[in-house]
Amino acid sequence: MKIIILGAGQVGGTLAEHLASEANDITVVDTDGDRLRDLGDRLDIRTVQGRGSLPTVLRQAGADDADMLVAVTNSDETNMVACQVAYSLFHTPTKIARVRESSYLSREELFDNDHIPVDVLISPEQVVTNYIKRLIEHPGSLQVIDFAEGKAQLVAVKAYYGGPLVGQQLRQIRAHMPNVDTRVAAIFRRDRPITPRGDTLIEADDEVFFIAARKDIRAVMGELRRLDETNKRVVIAGGGQIGERLAEAIESRYQVKIIEMSPARCRYLSDTLESTVVLQGSASDKDLMLEENIADADIFLALTNDDEANIMSSLLAKRLGARKVMTIINNPAYVDLVQGGEIDIAISPQLATIGTLLAHVRRGDIVSVHSLRRGAAEAIEAVAHGDAKSSKVVGKAIEDISLPPGTTIGAIIRDEEVLIAHDDTVIESGDHVILFVVDKKHIRDVEKLFHVGLSFF
Repeated sequence: MKIIILGAGQVGGTLAEHLASEANDITVVDTDGDRLRDLGDRLDIRTVQGRGSLPTVLRQAGADDADMLVAVTNSDETNMVACQVAYSLFHTPTKIARVRESSYLSREELFDNDHIPVDVLISPEQVVTNYIKRLIEHPGSLQVIDFAEGKAQLVAVKAYYGGPLVGQQLRQIRAHMPNVDTRVAAIFRRDRPITPRGDTLIEADDEVFFIAARKDIRAVMGELRRLDETNKRVVIAGGGQIGERLAEAIESRYQVKIIEMSPARCRYLSDTLESTVVLQGSASDKDLMLEENIADADIFLALTNDDEANIMSSLLAKRLGARKVMTIINNPAYVDLVQGGEIDIAISPQLATIGTLLAHVRRGDIVSVHSLRRGAAEAIEAVAHGDAKSSKVVGKAIEDISLPPGTTIGAIIRDEEVLIAHDDTVIESGDHVILFVVDKKHIRDVEKLFHVGLSFF
């Protein structure tokens, strides 16, 4: 697939890295020559320096025969104009734009071929807000992913000493919970993936990914670890777009405080939010944190744009007694360094956003793609089409499907029903199939399974 990416920042660079490793023809456009040189040195891609909204620059990038334009610069307006130019002059089939400003996003009628021709809108702030909200709703989880509009969920938890299943084989789950159907999709032990089998023993500190119907998630978590108490008090450091959206989304169910440096922003938040308490100051101010009883906080969230400030305020909050600490880290190199110590969960905005973008780049009918363990593996939701003659999966039992190495099927969503995958489960046309791919070099093979007809041969 020939893809032009506008913007060589964190999201554009991470996307280029993902796609270049999958035999795509990638061109990255940016005004910053240093960023382009860095990407070009690391990846097998083309780079073009210039403003991505200009017709001359787009033509130089290969827009005449591009399959897709992904506009993820820091400017909403540049991204939208680039999509307009790609549509009007180059007839680019698929146009994806990152748009942050909620004033644009709230007017869906703007984005159609008669106005601003954007096929897919990506709002990183909203994606990250939803991601954090799910983590708050599932105390003890490291990652929570929705499939089929939330009918099924994939949850990652760390198995702790004292959990009912620690030290036992996976097949014991059914004996422990005869009325709950679930499947362990992946296990990471000391950062190495383990393909789960019936006789696999769960060890303390294993990172266990399991899938179940939404209503059964809490019961399964209780088998793997002591259930954490329900969250009530949430403190947010940073009143930017993510902080504001998160507070707005959870303030009716939780006691929320926002700590924000800017007096003007504090006034805006006070006027906009209903029950959230807004405090002007720094989350790195020990006296302020003590005064606001940070030791009583169930969750402390550092959501500013400054990685170092986020890390320092999170370490302070944890030392002062906050029960759980989550931190946004924009630099991918920092994420693995900080998670799991004083900081419970490090959130990478670009990895959360990349999944949304990848769903539209994958071949076959791919509904969603999610990075697991900060890009180490992927969870894919694909729709099966065709019949036994035209499809490699429809009409077959899971045990008879030739899955690529390191790939497992975790669940099938059929209409409103969640079917946890077993060897004798037969896939039907229209089923949403949830797959886990530990080795990403086999992504193309997974996509080919869901092609229909002549594309098999």
